[in-house]
Amino acid sequence: MKKKKFLEKKLKKIAYERVDTLMKLAEEEAKKGRWDRVKRYVYLARRIAMKMRLKFPKKWKRRICKKCGTFLLYGRNARVRVKSKRYPHVVITCLECGAIYRIPMIREKKEKRRKKLEKKLKAKNKVVE
Repeated sequence: MKKKKFLEKKLKKIAYERVDTLMKLAEEEAKKGRWDRVKRYVYLARRIAMKMRLKFPKKWKRRICKKCGTFLLYGRNARVRVKSKRYPHVVITCLECGAIYRIPMIREKKEKRRKKLEKKLKAKNKVVE
């Protein structure tokens, strides 16, 4: 039983390394403009992750268009905007297919609110003393 779990962990580690390598290759090829290779590398990386039931690494997950599967190279085939209407969020638009992704900035907003409260509390403590 232990041997099976050890083997499974080892295989998952190898799969993560392969996904990372393929995504790095995709990034390099995207900078050179070889989009057919880029799509293939992204496809292979996603297939490996699915086969091994891995969570795709977050740093790479946001660089792939979910609709058309292209590698998003910000400024070339993707547009990134920061919006603050309704709630603060980052909008990534794929210029290949037009898909839109919104990433909320909740953590940043909570941190800002917390710092503001800390400032108020410090100001109150100084007035009391």
